[in-house]
Amino acid sequence: MIIRLSRVKIKTLRELNDSDLLSKLSERKLDLSRLRSEEAKGTLKKHAGSIKWIRRDIARLMTIISERK
Repeated sequence: MIIRLSRVKIKTLRELNDSDLLSKLSERKLDLSRLRSEEAKGTLKKHAGSIKWIRRDIARLMTIISERK
């Protein structure tokens, strides 16, 4: 299982095009679902606090996408 836990800066996100934003959004949603399933199983230990940051990254991505529409 590979989890990308690098924080995403808003300035960097604004430089991306729409297709890159959508692909990054799907990656972060996939990471979040993996972490939540591990949390439900009780095997999540090392990355327990990262769920909060991934949710915020998803919100940032969705905000930028909606601003462009």
